[in-house]
Amino acid sequence: MSPRTPAVVVVGAGPVGLTAALTLAQRGIHVTVLEQGAALATESRASTFHPPTLEMLEKLGVLEPLLEKGIVAETFQYRARGGGEIATLDLGVLAADTAYPFRVQCEQSKLTPILRAALPATAEVLFGHQVRSLRADTGRVVLDTASGPIEADWVIGADGAHSAVRQALGVDFHGSTYPERFLVASVDEDLADVLPGIAPINYVFDPDEWLVLLRTPEHWRVLLPTPDGTDDAAELRRLPARLTAVADLGRPWRLLHASLYRVHQRVTERFRHGRVLLMGDAAHVNNPLGGLGMNSGIHDAVVLAGALADVLGGAPDVVLDRAAAYRRTVAIDHVQRTSHDNWTRLRARDNSGHARLRALADDPVAARAYLRRACLLDVLAQRP
Repeated sequence: MSPRTPAVVVVGAGPVGLTAALTLAQRGIHVTVLEQGAALATESRASTFHPPTLEMLEKLGVLEPLLEKGIVAETFQYRARGGGEIATLDLGVLAADTAYPFRVQCEQSKLTPILRAALPATAEVLFGHQVRSLRADTGRVVLDTASGPIEADWVIGADGAHSAVRQALGVDFHGSTYPERFLVASVDEDLADVLPGIAPINYVFDPDEWLVLLRTPEHWRVLLPTPDGTDDAAELRRLPARLTAVADLGRPWRLLHASLYRVHQRVTERFRHGRVLLMGDAAHVNNPLGGLGMNSGIHDAVVLAGALADVLGGAPDVVLDRAAAYRRTVAIDHVQRTSHDNWTRLRARDNSGHARLRALADDPVAARAYLRRACLLDVLAQRP
């Protein structure tokens, strides 16, 4: 630990926390990142980067190595279960809006080492520092960690949905839980061979068993809904049959990993609590349909850490208040609403929306407006 009190402590060394740390450190602010694990997480979790996120990462100087590791996805598809393609949307219609009119498919665990390596000397990452509690007053914040107390001028909680920082503040995390769990399976198969014409990103409609098929650099991921209240082991035993129902390979699919998790839509009442900021999953969680969780978290980090840097540089305190209020509005009015609408659309019991999607794909003007909203370009254009 550096002998001097860090200006900012960031709790959590995921993509959100490390983006916040890099944003601050590049402005010359001393930052210490506390990570409870012994190393950066390696789980294959969020895997889609939207155009405005790519723009932010480019400004931070970390986009090129991400592009080298990822897959450029210029299109994504809506498909019907057993019925083939409904509509293919081409992100190329955003060429006038962004230098990166595509998504990049790459697991977040490949971004975090890139972010850490880019940190300048004004930042350090300390592993094995689980935060147990904190005390904040008008002049400082003291964190009680597994490795002893640490003082800071400001604290950023970017430590996920079970945020110790948020819990230490004693603030509510209002929202709801979805009626089914999500099962994510990573498979060692080339689904393009058995499902000709599929895009790297596919949303498959079905009222009883919708699904999502995503290409990542090493494998395909399959996301399936799973009834609540069932036994995990039983659900994993029936997974091979469910995969065969997606595409019959004449043999069992080569399954690399599978996990079940509950999905929530929740948001905390404020993203700023005096000298403590909350961002990413520590501040808001949503379902993963549309790939908005990690992306909006990275946007939180850039906007809020940037506003904090402005205040530390002499800007009025209200700048940070406005940024925090804006990011909460985005989380509620856009991220949560859009992700929930995606869930509702996939499980619709009629095909009335299919014709609208086909018309949308055939109309570049309408497709551009739709994609600007879907990839968060519109909301960033409204930032204060």
